[in-house]
Amino acid sequence: MERIILASKSPRRKEILKMLDWNFEVRSQETEEIFDKKKSIEENMQRIAMQKAKAVVKEHENFLILACDTMVVVENKIFGKPKNIEEAKVMLKSLSGKYSYVYSAVALLHVTKGLEESFVEKTKIYFHEISEKEMEDYIATGEPMDKAGAYGIQGKASIFIRKIEGDYWNVVGLPIARIYQTLKEWGYL
Repeated sequence: MERIILASKSPRRKEILKMLDWNFEVRSQETEEIFDKKKSIEENMQRIAMQKAKAVVKEHENFLILACDTMVVVENKIFGKPKNIEEAKVMLKSLSGKYSYVYSAVALLHVTKGLEESFVEKTKIYFHEISEKEMEDYIATGEPMDKAGAYGIQGKASIFIRKIEGDYWNVVGLPIARIYQTLKEWGYL
């Protein structure tokens, strides 16, 4: 497989691609993520993911670029990464005993081959009740601070998850099965 450019600093996305033994390198640029309230979550996220892919395209026109953006939505509130401990606690309280959705928008772009695709994968997550002490103990680990929704399903927060409906890897941060199927359709794999 030819090299993929991962337009993301996410350590989880990097770990997933390493697990698959895909040939890739990380090259990302900061982009301004502006949410247009007139558009749906899916439309906004696809635009943001494509914006991330296009931010690195100048130096990498001859490579496949993979970009992704993940958000957690609880009762129509969008949760990105918490800015501080208090925000992490608010997010975890909002998740406790409820369900949420994880949306991941993926952009795949290969300029010289004329390939461009974006999509959104959505997974429903059901949480057990989380006690105040459990929240404090979990936040003290530092794990929630760099994750959308203030939790990592693949880590210590796995004890809070009652069940999921949809793609587990989407919740981790990269819906790899759908990416794989798209690349297969393109004859890339």
